[in-house]
Amino acid sequence: MAIAIVDYGMGNLHSVSKAVERLGYETLISSDESEILAADGVILPGVGAFGDAMEHLRLSSLDTTVQKVAAGKQPLLGICLGMQLLFSSSEEHGTHEGLGILPGSVVRFTGGDYKVPHMGWNKLQYRAEEGPLFAGLVEGYVYFVHSYHVLPEVKTDVLATTDYGTDVTAIVGRDSVFGMQFHPEKSGELGMNLLQNFLKLTGDPVKEIRV
Repeated sequence: MAIAIVDYGMGNLHSVSKAVERLGYETLISSDESEILAADGVILPGVGAFGDAMEHLRLSSLDTTVQKVAAGKQPLLGICLGMQLLFSSSEEHGTHEGLGILPGSVVRFTGGDYKVPHMGWNKLQYRAEEGPLFAGLVEGYVYFVHSYHVLPEVKTDVLATTDYGTDVTAIVGRDSVFGMQFHPEKSGELGMNLLQNFLKLTGDPVKEIRV
């Protein structure tokens, strides 16, 4: 078995795949539903605009595939735009319906004395008292690149935030579904450790870790 990375034509597939392999897990870049549903865990990456991403997912029927993953027991991780796609809707370049796995909306940064896009290293603030992603980890800095951020409707879905003129949702999670607004594979030791803790939910690595 392997970790399936969903290929819908809009993701940083190579960098995510290499990061997962460095942590000792096999990867499978796939757009095939049967392969994705048979995987030990699933990662939904994403780079680009929300509306375009949802169109690509729907055209390939991968929207329903990801929803099936979320409804099951496979651990699912959305990264950057992939996290935003988990939510109900986005206002990026119009109003677009998301996957609806978690309730909430994606909105643009407005007001405040800060630059948009939010680009750079910011410190995480853990909101959950405990959780599998944070096991053995202390708060630290991770790397963000985004102009839109998520406003979850359910407060307990927010596992970590960062301060960028306002509280920005950085990590979300409910049951076996998780999301990271930042790029863990580009976020140094803490990012890789967070990714590793997610992967541990899928089972033990198949080979020696090469971090």
